[in-house]
Amino acid sequence: MLAPFSIPNFLRTQPLFVDVGEAALLRLAAACRLMHVTHAQAVLWAGRSCEAFFIVVQGQVRLYMTAPDGSETVIELVGPGQSFAQALVFLERPCPINAQAFSDTVLLHVPRQAVMAELQLDASFALRMLSGMSRRLHGMAQALQSGALQSGLQRVVGYLLRDVDPDRPGPAIVGMPAANATVASLLSLTPECFSRVLRELEAAGLLEVDRRDIRLPDPAALARHAAGKH
Repeated sequence: MLAPFSIPNFLRTQPLFVDVGEAALLRLAAACRLMHVTHAQAVLWAGRSCEAFFIVVQGQVRLYMTAPDGSETVIELVGPGQSFAQALVFLERPCPINAQAFSDTVLLHVPRQAVMAELQLDASFALRMLSGMSRRLHGMAQALQSGALQSGLQRVVGYLLRDVDPDRPGPAIVGMPAANATVASLLSLTPECFSRVLRELEAAGLLEVDRRDIRLPDPAALARHAAGKH
């Protein structure tokens, strides 16, 4: 169960709102609400309008697209403190993606109408939103570039080292936030390829798999292996 929760205090921690004036922040907070969604519950549907964006308070949300043949491609896994659908609230067209809770999740629902009202009142608020969306777009462009230019091995190692400093001595533990098939889709790999890379790295002594935890005995050696510097 979520502890007593202050929406204004939570908004103050978000990069998008950190410099927002107190009056504007309180107006925005008053329009927001908490949403409790269960595992596998849909949050956004492709083809429908997007009337709000969301910030994850607890849990995890999977953003994905569905092909005509029914296959799914994971775009991003969004965790606590991260937001999604900011840019979509400005599109006067159907939402292009789906969003689904990947576990029991608590979201902050930020309605489009409240955001638009603040944008009209405060030009600096608009600039901060544009800055935040630009950073997110840049990150997605980098991920697409990595998928196009890197090998499967490099993508997997890059994912494992995303929050690890390879220059810091000693082992590291990486918790997998989702099933292998979901992470594989996120990296534009087949589940078989993803599992094969993990097995090869484990056989080489560069990692140890224990259910959802992956132990990296020497992150620097793993990074060198992916770079071809054995």
